[in-house]
Amino acid sequence: MQLGKIMKRGFLPTFLMLIAMLMVACGGTTNQGPTVTKATADKQILISPLSGIADIKTFDPGLSTDAPSITAIDMVYTGLVQLDDKLQIKDQLAASHSLGADGLTWTFKLKDGLKFSDGTPLTSADVAYSIDRALDPALKSITSPAYLNLVKDSDQRLAGKVKTLIGDSLLTPDPQTISIITNAKAAYFLDALSYSCSYVVEKKLIDKYGNDKFTDHLTEGGGDGPWTVSQYIHGKEIDFVPNPNYYGPKPLLKKVVMPFYKQADTTYKAYQVGQVDGSGVPSADLAAAKALPNGQFHLIPNLWISYYAMNFLTPPFNNLKIRQAFALAIDKDAIAHSVYKDTVTATNHIVPAGMPGYDAALTGPLGVKGTKGDPTQAKTLFTQGMQEAGYTLSTLPPITFTVATGGSADASHEFQAVQQMWQNTLGVSVKIETVDFNVLLNDIPAATNNPKGLQMWSIGWIADYPDPQDWLSLQFAKGAANNNSNFGQNNSADAAQQAATQDLMKQADVNPDQASRMQQYNQAEQQLVNDVAWLPMYQVNATIVRKPCVAGVVDNAQQLTPPDDWGSIFISTQTPCADTTSFQ
Repeated sequence: MQLGKIMKRGFLPTFLMLIAMLMVACGGTTNQGPTVTKATADKQILISPLSGIADIKTFDPGLSTDAPSITAIDMVYTGLVQLDDKLQIKDQLAASHSLGADGLTWTFKLKDGLKFSDGTPLTSADVAYSIDRALDPALKSITSPAYLNLVKDSDQRLAGKVKTLIGDSLLTPDPQTISIITNAKAAYFLDALSYSCSYVVEKKLIDKYGNDKFTDHLTEGGGDGPWTVSQYIHGKEIDFVPNPNYYGPKPLLKKVVMPFYKQADTTYKAYQVGQVDGSGVPSADLAAAKALPNGQFHLIPNLWISYYAMNFLTPPFNNLKIRQAFALAIDKDAIAHSVYKDTVTATNHIVPAGMPGYDAALTGPLGVKGTKGDPTQAKTLFTQGMQEAGYTLSTLPPITFTVATGGSADASHEFQAVQQMWQNTLGVSVKIETVDFNVLLNDIPAATNNPKGLQMWSIGWIADYPDPQDWLSLQFAKGAANNNSNFGQNNSADAAQQAATQDLMKQADVNPDQASRMQQYNQAEQQLVNDVAWLPMYQVNATIVRKPCVAGVVDNAQQLTPPDDWGSIFISTQTPCADTTSFQ
């Protein structure tokens, strides 16, 4: 789900890989049966928990970075275009879009009669304001530089060299029309524009309360999506009710409640006693969850990679061979089998299975095939790297591995197992530091260009859109906001090779020949894996339970609900169902 769907292990505690990943990623499955009767109006309440967090990091689309926040943001806001359940671009606020003969000018015609949730008309000026605001350096967004970098002069706006892009690359010839001029002919522009930092926000609410406070007043309006906020109690829950001015299919539910469960594994316990309508499943409860009646258990393929990152500026990971040694010392197959009971698929890939550009021939570092690692090579590389850096085990800098388990026992067991593998193979004691998820989200970007930043950490990435650019250039290109491991922005002995890989990705981004473009991305990905720009661990896919009464849900590879889907989701008379008495 992006530093746009950044995820931690524990948000949905356990997962399962399906061979049919590609087919499902391009389609989607629904849990609605052939004969479903809608329950009475008073029962139309969905309790959809946000697991592993005490609160969302942000409710501001311009600042969105993580899946829990985006889940809430997608309820209230929409953009010009968004992805549907098949991960295909769909006009949202826009009625249509077109590309000019220059290949750079994208023109969007808005739907008629658009309004914010408070009834204020929504025009092209609001769209331009929202995109320009996301690029305002005063906002300090870490996502707009990544997803809006194709907007002409966005770099100048971010640097504070121009005061606005409105009238420059954001043109509003009339209230129903906005043209966006790009700086390159890139096929993925609409995909990038679907990310939430492009969503439309209401200026008057921000003018009234400021950038830092307006999201505490969303009960007054401010949104344009299918829902509006009726109550937001920090640290407890967010309640949503239908937006009466929504332009799309009206929600069938009368309320959606999103309670926070700081300890991920307690969400499943809440599900068992009927307090919530859905939950992830800890591996210890997997067999019992599969046996639940009436189709409660669901296996949902995700375009999601869980990975470790090492800071190229921080000793000892400024040495290539030491990074490679840490990578090859891990038996990923053992993690997948012993910790996650074969509900994840060990991988060496950055670009996951099911994505365009997936390279089935990719290997681990030094051509190591398979995902069991190579302890012998790991020991040799570690010895060589230690000699190059002038270290002995007694002088090796202390190593801290920063993680956010979110209360997931599975995640804790994973990190302990990897810690033991590094100890057994390399003789290195690694300290595990467990922090709150939102703290980790702050610390990761702070490692960029920072030799005193995080040394090594665990996180995950879910596809924003079906293009390898989202996994490669967006993460590792020169100047990429997500390049927190500092690939290509260091003084290591292999910095020139890293720069060459960055140039290759840049060429691929604008290559009009799709076949050769994918080959370029494949070549770049292999080099990134060789350099351990990421240390991919496994591809994750959600194993969840959902009450049979929840009808009309389409499970897709992003685990997000497109706004118009809410016009088909309702509570049926099937049982069991969560107890919503306290929310009526």
